[in-house]
Amino acid sequence: MSNKKIQMSRMWKYFIEATVEVIEEEGINQVTIRKVADRAGYNSATIYNYFDEISHLVFFASMKLLKGYVEDVALYINRGKTPLEKYLLAWECFCKHSFLQPDIFHAVFIMDLGDQPEKMLEDYYEMYPADLINIPEELQPILFERSMTKRGKSLLSLAAKEGQLEENRVDDINEMTILVWQGMLTNILNNRLDYSLEDAERKTMEYIRHIVNV
Repeated sequence: MSNKKIQMSRMWKYFIEATVEVIEEEGINQVTIRKVADRAGYNSATIYNYFDEISHLVFFASMKLLKGYVEDVALYINRGKTPLEKYLLAWECFCKHSFLQPDIFHAVFIMDLGDQPEKMLEDYYEMYPADLINIPEELQPILFERSMTKRGKSLLSLAAKEGQLEENRVDDINEMTILVWQGMLTNILNNRLDYSLEDAERKTMEYIRHIVNV
C-alpha cells in the first residue's frame, strides 16, 4: 500500500470512529460535520477531502455498528438445511437486529447515498478487512451487496431450483418481503405504529412467513 493510501486510510478511520462515538453517545440524528471534526481533532473542511457528504460518514459508521448482525447471520443461516429454511432464518436474524437498531439499519439499507452505494461497501471492507475474517466465504458476496433485492433473491432462486417454490414466485416473494420490512421499519422510526420493537420484529416475521407460505 502506498504512503498516500496509508494516510488516506488513517484519516478515513479517524473520522469514521469519531462518527461512531457521536452515534453511540448522542444518536444518529445528532451527527454533524462539526461534531465529527471536533472529535477527530481536525477542522470541518478536512472531512470533505475524504467524504462527499455527511450521509456517507453515517453509512460507514453504521457499517461498523452492524458487527453483531454480521457475526450472527452466519450462525442463523447455518441452522437451515434447505435454501428456503436459510432464507427465512436470514430474515429472522435481520429482523431481530434491525428492530434493535432501526436507525442503523435504515442508514445502511434504506437511506439515499447517491449513485454508488455498492462501491461504498467495497471501500468499507477494503479499509476494514478484519471484519470479514470470521465470515464464511459463501456469505461474503452478500455482504458486498447493499441492494435488499439482490441479497434476498439468491436464496429464493436456489429454493426454486430445488423445487421448494415455483420459479415465477421468486420475484414477487422477494419484493413483498422487502416492502413489508421497509414499511414496518419506516413506520417504527416515524412513530406511526404503536408497536414495541419486539412486536414489530414478531409481526414482520409473521408477514414474511405468510408471503412465503410456510
